[in-house]
Amino acid sequence: MRQAPRKNIKQVLVFGNFDLLHPGHRSLLRQAKRHGHRLIVAVTRDAVAQIIRGHKLAQSERTRLAAIKALPYVYKACLGDKTPKHNFHLVKLIKPDVICLGYDQRSKIPSLKRRFEKIGLHIKIIRLKPFKPRQYKSSLLRRKLNK
Repeated sequence: MRQAPRKNIKQVLVFGNFDLLHPGHRSLLRQAKRHGHRLIVAVTRDAVAQIIRGHKLAQSERTRLAAIKALPYVYKACLGDKTPKHNFHLVKLIKPDVICLGYDQRSKIPSLKRRFEKIGLHIKIIRLKPFKPRQYKSSLLRRKLNK
């Protein structure tokens, strides 16, 4: 993915699995879009999701990526890094103005900011609000599918 030249265009980056795309995911992405002009979404690769989650997701990375690309408010979507190590390859490439985190993403904002500043990036980091998390959460939906 090449970075396009931009003038006063604020780019927002979101990372996630987006397994079984549901209203909670859509809410997160719409909230993120409000923080800039271009919403860029990095979909977690299958191998990385399995390492982090300890199990396979219900949908393949290609299926999840296609679902995200189909959303009208997503400017660009791509697959995330190939390893769970946080070397921030995509962040360095995209150089977003804002990174939005989901309410359930474990990263601590102050330590993330420090890590980005060490590599010369000054990125605003925002934690977004949940949307009916007791109803719309991929793990809950997956359990319903498995019954």
